[in-house]
Amino acid sequence: MQDFTPLVVGIDVGGTKTHLRAYAGDDLVADHVRTSSGWRPHDPLAAAGWLATLLSGALPRGVRPAALSVGGHACETPRQCAQIRTALQLHFDAPASVVGDAELLVPAAGLDKGVGLVAGTGSVAVGRLADGTSVQVGGWGAVLGDEGGSAGLVREAARAVWAAHDLGEEPDALALGLIDAFQVPEVPALGAALESAQSPSADWGRHAPVVFAAAETGSPLARTVIDEGGRSLAALVERLAARGVPVDHVVIAGSTILAQPGLYDAFTAALADSVPGARPRPLEAPPVEGAVALARSLL
Repeated sequence: MQDFTPLVVGIDVGGTKTHLRAYAGDDLVADHVRTSSGWRPHDPLAAAGWLATLLSGALPRGVRPAALSVGGHACETPRQCAQIRTALQLHFDAPASVVGDAELLVPAAGLDKGVGLVAGTGSVAVGRLADGTSVQVGGWGAVLGDEGGSAGLVREAARAVWAAHDLGEEPDALALGLIDAFQVPEVPALGAALESAQSPSADWGRHAPVVFAAAETGSPLARTVIDEGGRSLAALVERLAARGVPVDHVVIAGSTILAQPGLYDAFTAALADSVPGARPRPLEAPPVEGAVALARSLL
């Protein structure tokens, strides 16, 4: 099979799971999912070794890729991605590309250009200039950014209920939900609870359902937090447009925005105001198909 049809491999290394697909022509040769445990994108040699081990375990014995493309979580700059790609050449002599995982969305949707926007635990938007230069905005992590992602929503919800407390207001459904979720006795204790998190993105983000539940019960604070999260996501697209990235198509992925109609609607409404020509669309194919498309382009 390898003698007649080149094998292309696409890998989507997400924050929690990794998905590999390999095709010989239109024939699916491997479809492998595992955890992303051990992925260290800031150590190029370690990252390349991790990918090589993944490939050896997922592909049939003796089969090697003719082209490989990787979308890597926390692969944040072109320089970092290029270092991983160079390190991969120690394991494979096939053409390879390495990009941030959000860059898989546009090709996974079958598009040549546009914006990939992710709002899951964190948030980020990526696109490319006409000369092919990659541009990323957002993705600053739970402490500094990730507005509109689950961790950012919880952080902003805590700020909102604390501000209401400082105004002498009684705890509403959002405040009570956060108090219960973080297992603290009162609103002022929320600050210490957030600060003590060992992994802010995960430890804060898992409480995001509290924000959406409070909004459903009529909490104005929760509704404001969600609306502002949607506006922040739209602002990412607006920043890309200002830098010259084509934004006609905005491909959306992420467990938070796709699972929460309130956030999705807030985002699309804000996007219509700030970037009227942008057309949002949820990603329907798995992101790994974007990696496969990029790998095919290398042949």
